This record gives sequence, structure tokens and C-alpha cells, in this order.
Amino acid sequence: MEIIAIATDGSRVSEHFGRCPSYTIVELENNKVIKSEVIDNPGHRTGFLPDYLAQRGVRTVICGGMGRRAVDLFLEKEICPMVGIAGEINEVIEQYINGQLKEGASLCQPGRGKGYGMDKEDHHNHHHHHAEHHEEE
Repeated sequence: MEIIAIATDGSRVSEHFGRCPSYTIVELENNKVIKSEVIDNPGHRTGFLPDYLAQRGVRTVICGGMGRRAVDLFLEKEICPMVGIAGEINEVIEQYINGQLKEGASLCQPGRGKGYGMDKEDHHNHHHHHAEHHEEE
């Protein structure tokens, strides 16, 4: 049996794992869905969701995106995050079962941990050092 959790917003995959309204927890056996339930997001506290989902037996989480810290916390719990996923929940489940789910960026590579410091999100070259904006009220 395999259990996956999908960040859910209505009937679609949510863009952000930690801040979505709910999660769809799907139990699979022999490539068939044997149980699917939608649970409310139990709260966005650092480290809580990886523990909570690990206790439920989840081994894969699917979402549009999640922060680097969340990724590391899931990997520590031996849960594989699949990010860059969009679409209808039912279609995503179908694609996952058929091995056709395409990630935007795979976070479950062998030898993970190498190059993780190279994330571009911390290095946006925004030079907002304009001195012209002195608004005296």
C-alpha cells in the first residue's frame, strides 16, 4: 500500500503546500485508489506537517511548490516531495498511478543534498537603492 498527500485547493492541486486550504490523502494499492479523503490543513507550523503526514503513513507529497526548508523536513521524514505539479486532483492521481506525473523540479534525486545551496530564490538581483524617493510629509 502507498499513501500520497496532495495539496488541495477546491478540485485542483494547490500552488503552495503549507498554505493550501486542504489536503487530499490517497491510499493506493495495486495502482488503484482504495481510499481518498480530504482533510483540512491542520495548521502551518514549521515541522508540523512533515510529522503529521509521516504519522499517517504518507510517503509522497504533491504540490505546486514548497519552500526549501519544508523540502528538507519532508526528506528527513523519508517523504518525497513532488513539486511543480498543477491540474485537477483526479487527473493528477491518474497520472501518478500511471507513472506519467511530470514534475517541474524533482526533489527526490539520488544523491540529494548536492547543490541545494544554489537555489535562485535567495539571489534575486533586485537593486532597489534609489535615493530619489524622499517623501517628506
